Amino acid sequence: MGSYKIRKGLDLKLKGAPMPAVANNLDAKFVSIYPPEFTGVKPRLVVKEGDPVKRGGMLFYDKRNEQLKFRAPAGGKIDAIKLGPRRVVTEISIEISGDEELESFNQYSAEDILALPREEVLDQLLETGYLAYLLQRPFSKIADPEVLPKSIFVNGMNTAPFQADIHIAVAGDEAAFQAGLNVLSRLTNGKVHLCLAEHSSHASPAVLNAKNVESHSFSGPHPAGNTSVHIHHIDPIAPGDNVWTARAVDVIQIGKLFLEGVLPATKVVAVGGTGIRETSRQYYRIRVGGGLEHFLEERLSEVPARIISGDALGGTQIGSDERLRFYQSSITAIPKNRERHLLGWLSPGWGQFSASRLFLSTWFRRVEAWDLNTNLNGSHRTMVITGIYDKYLPMKIMVDYLVRAALAHDTDETVKLGILETDPEDFALCSYVCPSKMDIMSIIRKGLTEVEEEGL
Repeated sequence: MGSYKIRKGLDLKLKGAPMPAVANNLDAKFVSIYPPEFTGVKPRLVVKEGDPVKRGGMLFYDKRNEQLKFRAPAGGKIDAIKLGPRRVVTEISIEISGDEELESFNQYSAEDILALPREEVLDQLLETGYLAYLLQRPFSKIADPEVLPKSIFVNGMNTAPFQADIHIAVAGDEAAFQAGLNVLSRLTNGKVHLCLAEHSSHASPAVLNAKNVESHSFSGPHPAGNTSVHIHHIDPIAPGDNVWTARAVDVIQIGKLFLEGVLPATKVVAVGGTGIRETSRQYYRIRVGGGLEHFLEERLSEVPARIISGDALGGTQIGSDERLRFYQSSITAIPKNRERHLLGWLSPGWGQFSASRLFLSTWFRRVEAWDLNTNLNGSHRTMVITGIYDKYLPMKIMVDYLVRAALAHDTDETVKLGILETDPEDFALCSYVCPSKMDIMSIIRKGLTEVEEEGL
């Protein structure tokens, strides 16, 4: 077991952290699946509106890999199929029936999984669409079943605000978590690395004592919990290497599939942020793909809030009437604010947070949690090379030059500067502290896409 201390970064202490308790909220009447979530997948529908469907019934498959099928998260009737520009399928909505039927798949014990050939494990993941829980580096795309990864990284820690804690989410599903790790161990000849926080106030023995993995602990400020940081320090990616990654909360879903032989109906989601009422900030067991409209209506505070799928730094804005995403394990709500302050930078700033220690608050209120909002506190400006980003990315990458090369569409230079080792989430903190107010995550995402399209 390795132990790593990360020194670069910044812990963004926000008010509104979810309480470590799990409540059930299973009264969803509709569920949805969003095909655009699956990067690189070109869906071909096998259902139409009004069709009956089982939980686990096939909805569509990938035209580029017809073995990869995507299944219904609930049984009932196809309520609506929504199309976007160029008739791209953007959402498939299902009305849940009271007596939903189940599609069955192969069922195994935890011990049986350890004896399965790799091909049989992959067949089950492809047939159910759960291969989508495994992402391949570089490019963070759905893992290629034809590729044998040199190692697999399981992220069991989150240093971004309000991400789901595996030690809490695993309660009651300890056997499924271990079964999921057993599944991963059959997919590589290398090691399965389980990366955990060095200290956890809610430590679960099932996680700390997980078998068939090599455990590592990380400490330090965000982004110490990012998978790219773990790979960089444990098993760096060399040219031609492929590494698969997964989140620990998703490993539970994989384990349930193999143990029970049916698609899990629920998942655990962390709900936090000051846009949520204080008594409602906790973990919830929700229907997979379940509607959020009534769920959030009862829990949002009276202050107008931005709802985010994921964390406040790198998440995606969603509407309150949307439904739970496939990859979503947290819901964050932060207050909206567009207020402007004349010469605000001249104030002592006792009540304002500053990553650059510009205000008094960062010297005398370091340990306090902050009620931050959506205000940019400034306008977009010309990019100036300052080296400020390098203070927040604990990898041997010169961020200023990487961003400039990506903006210039110089794919050869971005590869030389290490873009293949990264994921857009690694630059969320850089975007937050950026004095030019640039969306660096989007710049890196486009850079990775261009490198993939041109080929290495």
